[in-house]
Amino acid sequence: MEWSIVSKNKKKKFERPTSVSETDIKFEKIIQFSGWIFLLVLAGFLGGWALLDLLNLYELYLEVKSFTFIIFSGVSSAFCFGLATRIKNNRDQKRQLFLDWMLAEFMFCLFAILAISVYQW
Repeated sequence: MEWSIVSKNKKKKFERPTSVSETDIKFEKIIQFSGWIFLLVLAGFLGGWALLDLLNLYELYLEVKSFTFIIFSGVSSAFCFGLATRIKNNRDQKRQLFLDWMLAEFMFCLFAILAISVYQW
């Protein structure tokens, strides 16, 4: 134990479990993979958009549906990468973090659907 210079109390070091189960590693990789899928979908959509715009093959307009798709895929990718990082740093809170992530994704999807329906109405 180390002694603190400012106070005369002992510092407690945070100890992480040294053994990581195979299911934890698979769980993290699945979440990271889903983040990469969302990111690749976003890049493919924007790449196709840019290619069609450069070649002047088709007149494209940024409508509510396409804008919502771009925002949804980008934010979902960020949510997935953020969850994978948080689980990697806090393996003991894996279940609570996953449930919070599911609730956040649900609320975000609900908000996106409601925003489109209000705009279209």
